[in-house]
Amino acid sequence: MADPLDKATSKAPATLGEGCLSRYDPDDMSPEDGTEFPGAAELWELLQEQPEKTSKPA
Repeated sequence: MADPLDKATSKAPATLGEGCLSRYDPDDMSPEDGTEFPGAAELWELLQEQPEKTSKPA
């Protein structure tokens, strides 16, 4: 099993922008950074089919 702290100490991707507009540079990201989500379209469709749950104030 891999050491969980290895991931925490790895180099973060470069960022673009400053302050609240700061974001990771997509060109500097790789699959190891979690940029791939092959089931995203299927998950989005599944979530759109479910009725919205509204909460009532207590």
